[in-house]
Amino acid sequence: MANLVLAVLTARRIARNAAPLACALALGGLVVLDAAERLPQVAAAAALLVLLAALVQRARRRAAAIEASALLDLEVGALLVVATFAAVLRLDGSLDGDAHAALYVVIALVSAFARPAASLLVAIAAAALEIAVRSAMAARGAPIAWGAAAPHIGFMAVFSVLNAAVLRAEISRVRKASHTRLQAEIERLRDDARSYRLLSAPAQARGAAQKGDDERLARSGVEEIHQSVLFALRLLRESLDLYTAMLLWQNDAGTHLRISELASDAPNLSEGPFLSGDGVFGAAITQRAPVVIGGLKPGYKLPYYVGPSPVRAVCALPVFEHGKLRGALVVDRVEDRPFSPRELELIDEACRYAVRAIQNERVFVQLERAKVEQGKLYRAAEALGAATTEPGVIEAGVTSAREITSVDFAAVTLYDEAQKVHEIRAVSGDGGAELTGQRFRHNAGLVSMVLQNRHPLPYRGEYDEKRQIVFTRRVTPPSMPSIIVLPLVVHDRPLGTLVLGSRRRAAFTDSVRSTLEVLASHMAVSLSNARMMRRLEELATMDGLTGLLNKRAMLEVADQKITAARRFSRRLSVLVTDIDHFKKVNDTYGHDVGDVIIKGLGDVLRRAKRTTDAVARFGGEEFVVICEETDARGAMLLAERVREELERTTFHAAGSGGPVQCQVTCSIGIATYPEAGSTWEELFKAADESLYVSKRSGRNRSTAWSPANRSSSGPPPAAEATAPAKPGTEALSARPPAASTRPPAPASTTVRPPAPASTTARPPAPASTTARPPAPASTTARPPATAPAPQRRPSAAGGGPAPAGHDGAPPGGKRAAASSPSPTPARTPAEAEPRSKPRRPPEVDPTSKPKTAA
Repeated sequence: MANLVLAVLTARRIARNAAPLACALALGGLVVLDAAERLPQVAAAAALLVLLAALVQRARRRAAAIEASALLDLEVGALLVVATFAAVLRLDGSLDGDAHAALYVVIALVSAFARPAASLLVAIAAAALEIAVRSAMAARGAPIAWGAAAPHIGFMAVFSVLNAAVLRAEISRVRKASHTRLQAEIERLRDDARSYRLLSAPAQARGAAQKGDDERLARSGVEEIHQSVLFALRLLRESLDLYTAMLLWQNDAGTHLRISELASDAPNLSEGPFLSGDGVFGAAITQRAPVVIGGLKPGYKLPYYVGPSPVRAVCALPVFEHGKLRGALVVDRVEDRPFSPRELELIDEACRYAVRAIQNERVFVQLERAKVEQGKLYRAAEALGAATTEPGVIEAGVTSAREITSVDFAAVTLYDEAQKVHEIRAVSGDGGAELTGQRFRHNAGLVSMVLQNRHPLPYRGEYDEKRQIVFTRRVTPPSMPSIIVLPLVVHDRPLGTLVLGSRRRAAFTDSVRSTLEVLASHMAVSLSNARMMRRLEELATMDGLTGLLNKRAMLEVADQKITAARRFSRRLSVLVTDIDHFKKVNDTYGHDVGDVIIKGLGDVLRRAKRTTDAVARFGGEEFVVICEETDARGAMLLAERVREELERTTFHAAGSGGPVQCQVTCSIGIATYPEAGSTWEELFKAADESLYVSKRSGRNRSTAWSPANRSSSGPPPAAEATAPAKPGTEALSARPPAASTRPPAPASTTVRPPAPASTTARPPAPASTTARPPAPASTTARPPATAPAPQRRPSAAGGGPAPAGHDGAPPGGKRAAASSPSPTPARTPAEAEPRSKPRRPPEVDPTSKPKTAA
């Protein structure tokens, strides 16, 4: 469907663009038909209106375009040619009359404004149309002078070529001259700005962005200086009746003087520059005092006049700025009247005014430049403050560095202070794919030295790849003359470096380097904040012991996944996992060993889950897994894989009495959306009920939810001698292969210390402490029950006693005693298993956390 829509849109665009040319061809065909046989007046008038409308529309669009396309030029030219042929045929009745010369004018006009390719196509179209018209007139029987066709076509070609060649050559010459004058004016402006100390460095040594800002400031500064100085000179000229008043400024070398500003009516002034030691200039500069000359002869030669000077009195004053000679102010008059001391004071005041104007403008330019730099830093700080991740901070820092100066290469390295290893985290520019991700140890390179010294290197950003190393000898940046490495340090703690490179020499001047140092400090703070934010997110969403999601984060993920499953009609399964007899581990070996086991189960779940699954520690020793697009069968396979791997795992820990080795098992409950529920609360409650069935059925097994589980959702049995589940419940439970050959309290669920002689943590008791006959051997010795305790009997729906011989045991004896209605002996507090549920029996472990469904 998308391809069809794209094809239709493309066809419409092509038809819309080709419509004017098609109109020109159709009107040309009408002209040929009119030549063969006169069209009716109505048809001719309609064709003329269409032609004029199309021509006016395309001509207006061509006039509005600054640089029109060749297609638009071709459309306008073709319509003009068709209109001219129609007018010639209507006026003369043939192509051999006097009106045919108008066609040459049209060809020349099209060649003047159209592109060369469009001009050529228009000339070819005009020749083809003339041949077609003459052929149509010959078919009508009119006498045709075919010999005149060749000269007409030749004149069209000559007019087209000559007009295009001559006119375009003249346009090119004018453009070149204008460009030359403009460049000369710009260069003069730059020289003025440098002489007034408005520019601190040559323009070609600066970046593109900074060059544009500096030129803008320099242009405005020079104009302001000229206006101020010109005002002072005009005022001085009018008040003292002067002929010429001129301020000359010295170049940086002090060898020449050039005219900065003047006020004069003299037609023969020289443009300069002048040597600093010439004539009256040299006398004033050498003596560093005013020089006044009067009574000059008519033929006296002054350096700033071409030919004899018309003046009779001249005065030259040196211009000083902070005690340094900067130029000279020269005034003269035609009258033979010497300058009085009062007039000399006014001239000296004009000198000081000019110097103050230059100083004020210099300060203003510096303030403007500082404002521009502060604006760049403000935008950089704003971008860095908005970045909340390490990649976002790095990208914002590199972008800001490109705005401050011209950067062709940028890289960010992060430093691991514990391992003394640098890593190139991000690269922008040539060689980025090869450098990104490279790691190297602390060495004698520039990156390592910058972090060690907390100072940018190399000096002035001048890089010599033959003598200096940036990263390592093998890991090198592209060859560039200017590279600077800036430290990223927060509270004297090194985070990494910012490496910038430029293909221009002297790209990192003092002003640019100071701005980049401020940027690096902002970037370091933002990088530290991003790391702290990531750590806070981990603390808020991750379990500190296992590194899995915590309960709050799991509830958010669960809502999202259930919403997606409901939206797309997908299956979703929830697994609730609980470690069997976990209180025995804490009571026997201590909570540190229990933490090792919890972490181990977390690792098992992390390895078993898919990328799209979510695993969380829900509280205590209980874990929850949410599996997307997983039905009950797939969830059962995952649960069995987790249960079997945990059963095979031996945990090693340092206990209070020495090294400890122990094994544990787990029970798992499974609930699937939408059979078990449509909300998280319903799914979790169903999985929790299935977990209770697994606990009641002997533990170390996985149980999928079924409606029968709701009637058997009581707490787990208080003693291990509880009978196994009914056959209806076992059909939903995946028991281990040896479950049918062992009693309901399997020996594998018992925490075993490393000593092989003792497999349980129970006190010694004879095997006949229970109501079993002495014939069958008992692998699990229970502690003596000093007083029988009443036990809550499970309902018959799923937790009642099983018939005799259900798991392979004989009808009588121990199994019969377990299934009798008489109360069974209660377990000791060491054997009672804690459950973090609201309906927990009184012997709850005070260290475990209560678990809620939502």
